Amino acid sequence: MKKILLSLCCLFVLGGCSIFPLEPKDVQKENPSEIIEEPKDEEETKAPEQPVEVPKSRAEAILENMTLEEKVSQMFLVRYSDQAAQDLALYDFGGFIFFAKDFADETIESMNEKIIALQHQNPINMFMGVDEEGGIVNRISLYPQYRAVPFHSPQSLYQEGGIDLVSSDTLEKCNLLRSIGLNMNFAPVVDVPETAEDYIYERSFGTDPELTAQYAQTVVSVMKEEKIASVLKHFPGYGNNEDTHTGVAIDERSLESFYERDFIPFSAGIEAGADLVLITHTIVKNMDEFTPASLSSAVHEILRNDLGFEGVIVTDDLFMQGVRDLYSDEEAAIQAVISGNDLICTTNYEVQIPAVIQAVKDGKISEERIDESVLRVLNCKLKLGIIS
Repeated sequence: MKKILLSLCCLFVLGGCSIFPLEPKDVQKENPSEIIEEPKDEEETKAPEQPVEVPKSRAEAILENMTLEEKVSQMFLVRYSDQAAQDLALYDFGGFIFFAKDFADETIESMNEKIIALQHQNPINMFMGVDEEGGIVNRISLYPQYRAVPFHSPQSLYQEGGIDLVSSDTLEKCNLLRSIGLNMNFAPVVDVPETAEDYIYERSFGTDPELTAQYAQTVVSVMKEEKIASVLKHFPGYGNNEDTHTGVAIDERSLESFYERDFIPFSAGIEAGADLVLITHTIVKNMDEFTPASLSSAVHEILRNDLGFEGVIVTDDLFMQGVRDLYSDEEAAIQAVISGNDLICTTNYEVQIPAVIQAVKDGKISEERIDESVLRVLNCKLKLGIIS
């Protein structure tokens, strides 16, 4: 009998049960796994959702602390002058563009000192740009204190040493610019002229769109490696048009011709990582019948949507007659922002910056539109190491 009782006890213990009375409630609480609770509604058991805070990027953090005036000023790339230091007390420019006369009486060392002083004066480091294309457009190498001879044209480089010489020439340009304190070259020119008589021909790589695409890819790749901002120009392509420095130019070509020729090198440059694309002032009738490309939302949409460009869009200089024959300085700047430009290249910033600020205050331009562009500008500067 004792053996039977002992066996029963063992069975109960091994089965996790007890033959003894239940423990008091306060003891049971120490073993919650043994307590069976009534099921509750899902709403009662679900923990309240906490808002997820997305970390701000460096660019967003900078933007958050900028005033409207600072943001608008950041969208202006202005022509350098002797009063640049005084102007920086009033405006936080996005950058300066330098011309040949600015280098004439200077040296590498003296220009570098000037540029460093300007950078130290501005709370956000600036683009310091120049047009050093080679050939008929050189600003620095015109003077022997910078280079023994001016940089050769892209076409002559290719004829002499092929794409390898183009690559080494681009590297030399980058090194020269960096030694001076410049961080942006308004190059390469990737327009595809139709004939050797066209205005843009001497500055171009020739009439072959595929060869120009190879040129664009090579130059942009070297500049990207050297962290000198590259600027593809002049979108959507000069083709056979007249010079917009001197007057209005109207492009009658079909839309298809741009996709078949002009856009090929732009696409190659964008794929290679171009930092900026400059938009010209030609009126392309089959894109926007009455508005210069630089001020046309339709042209900007093609660049963003069809070519997939996500970087900084900059206007050609708004001081050129291709725009000034049609718009006042104030109207041109406001329309430049509305149409989608991120940087406005200009000379008459004293009237244009206040005009854009007032347009935001009047509701003609949303501050969100301004923020979009400033974020692109800041991100570009961060990527290039201009902002540490």
